[in-house]
Amino acid sequence: MKVFAAIDVGSYELDMKIFEISAGSGMKEIDHIRHRIDLGTDTFATGKIGNQRVDELCRVLCDYHDIMAGYRVDRYKAYGTSAIRETDNRMIVLDQIAQRTGIRIDVLSNSEQRFLNYKAIASIGDDFNRIIEKGTAIVDIGGGSIQVSLFDKDVLVTTQNMRLGVLRLQDQLGRLNLRHDQKEEILDEIISSQFAVFKKLYLKDRTIENIIVVDDYISGVVGKNVAGLESRRVQAEAMEDFLRRMLMRSVRDVAGVLGMPEENVPMLFISGILLNRIAKVMGAGLIWVPGVTLCDGIAYEYAEKSGLLKASHDFEQDIIESAKEISKRYMGSRRRGETLERIALRIYDSMKKVHGLGRRERLLLQIATILHDCGKYISLVNLGECSYNIIMSTEIIGLSHVEREIVANVVKYNHLEFDYYETMGKDSLLTGDDYLTIAKLTAILRVANGLDRSHKQKFKNVKTTLKDQQLIITVDASLDVTLEKGLFAKRADFFEEVYSVRPVIRQKS
Repeated sequence: MKVFAAIDVGSYELDMKIFEISAGSGMKEIDHIRHRIDLGTDTFATGKIGNQRVDELCRVLCDYHDIMAGYRVDRYKAYGTSAIRETDNRMIVLDQIAQRTGIRIDVLSNSEQRFLNYKAIASIGDDFNRIIEKGTAIVDIGGGSIQVSLFDKDVLVTTQNMRLGVLRLQDQLGRLNLRHDQKEEILDEIISSQFAVFKKLYLKDRTIENIIVVDDYISGVVGKNVAGLESRRVQAEAMEDFLRRMLMRSVRDVAGVLGMPEENVPMLFISGILLNRIAKVMGAGLIWVPGVTLCDGIAYEYAEKSGLLKASHDFEQDIIESAKEISKRYMGSRRRGETLERIALRIYDSMKKVHGLGRRERLLLQIATILHDCGKYISLVNLGECSYNIIMSTEIIGLSHVEREIVANVVKYNHLEFDYYETMGKDSLLTGDDYLTIAKLTAILRVANGLDRSHKQKFKNVKTTLKDQQLIITVDASLDVTLEKGLFAKRADFFEEVYSVRPVIRQKS
């Protein structure tokens, strides 16, 4: 049995959950502590978190530290989201928190944050897996932005982020000095303009029957004793009717009826209007509000990585499918991608004792093979640079910013001369270890690419053997491979530079 604490430093609330986790009993929430703190308004309005907010944040985190000690917490994990992620004085704030409270906060990229929320939903198990068998959208409504992830036949096909978070929208409305009866119409205009583009690009002929919602406001109402919303699964019409009834009442009346603080009511309205608009655009009939939070996802990931729980869903496959969807969007070659993937992963597995990398880096290589030619959509001449820009500008849910940069560089240097760390490190936050990962994966991808230089998938039944400082690549090729052999030497040179192992092609007759 492990006692674990998950802390979410959000845009509008400081949230901590304490869990008991064991292999036999799974995850059990034993306490949930919440403190309203409006970090997002500072960040989104001024670009910085003010001293008063930092003082309040440190004071509450000291209390959380004492609570964790009382529960004898074995491990904790604290994450900051958009309010801290987007603040200009982030490093100063994080250092103050660590020094004054003893709690170290890691900042999640948007894709990491949404992936943890996604894991929180998946932790429910069979309900989640059953719902996503049909066309489903996960709508994750945060303070700074929303994330919309589409599933088709149990597969995550795309995920997109839009700056339509409730605090950001509230700040925009506040600047317009609107009357109460104008707010819904103006909000609808703001939301509709972005979702018109989303629908054109990503929905097309896709049918979305269900919406799964993660937020801090609708989730607090659904499933309670509210007419039409007694269940966590409600019809879209019932949700729209509920919002219409609430909009006709004063903030004070709504707060009294729903048993929530008055300051939360405007955010509830914004979340509701967002959700109604999304449901109409998608034509979804059912809305499921599971009531999970980021803290549930943090705990689930800890339990999964610690071997205390076995994942009920293949999250890595979702990352791979997202990459395939990106490749498809930019007219990537599916057949050639599959060929590179097969060869590159075989080389990677043969070189385990030499490269010292793990399962996660193998996944990054796999994604790089899938996206190896996405830049050709823009330019056949500047393929490397264009591929890099596409990958860095496109969110891949489940990958951190650094992991995405590793993939982007591997794809880039598959086509361009490799830059050494003294050059590459000047313009990025990549560490020496990140650089070495890029070099090792690039060397493998270059060799795999060299074995299919003609793009005709000539090599069949590729086998690799590491022997006496050589990587013997045995191929069964019935076609002429003069081109591949002739251009292989330069790729082999870089591979040897990185690994001190020489790749050699041997062809079966």
